[in-house]
Amino acid sequence: MKMVPKLSLADVRVMMAAAELKAVEIGVDMDIAVCDDGGHLLMFVRMDAARVLSIQIAMDKAFTAACARRSTRDYATAGAPGQPAFGIHASHQGRFAIFPGGLPVVVDGHVVGAVGCSSGHPDQDEAVARAGVEALAASLA
Repeated sequence: MKMVPKLSLADVRVMMAAAELKAVEIGVDMDIAVCDDGGHLLMFVRMDAARVLSIQIAMDKAFTAACARRSTRDYATAGAPGQPAFGIHASHQGRFAIFPGGLPVVVDGHVVGAVGCSSGHPDQDEAVARAGVEALAASLA
C-alpha cells in the first residue's frame, strides 16, 4: 500500500493567494484553478477582469497537469498535428489542455494536485501557476 501526501484546504489557500498576487504583480487578471491529484477541482478564482472563456481552460489545464503528471507546456509540441500526442486535447471529453499554464504540484516525489491558469499570454499563465506551486513548496520547507 502506498501512503501519499494530500493537499489540505490550507495548502490550496497558500497556492491560490500566491497565484493571485503574481497575477496582480504582472497586471493580468486570471482564472485560476487548483485541483487534487485526480484532477478534481478544489478551488477556483475568477479575478474581476479575467476572461470568461478562460474559466474552463484554467480548469482543464489543472486537470491535465494533475492527471498527466506533467506541465501542460509539454503538450504544446507533443500535441501538435503529426506529433506523438496529437489528439490528446480531444480525449477525456475534451478536458486535456495543450497550452502552457498548467503545472503539477509535487510533494515528496508524489503529484498531489495541480494549478491551472488562463487569461493571459501562455507564459503569463504559467508564471502565475508557478507562483502558486512555489509558494506551497516554500510553506512546506
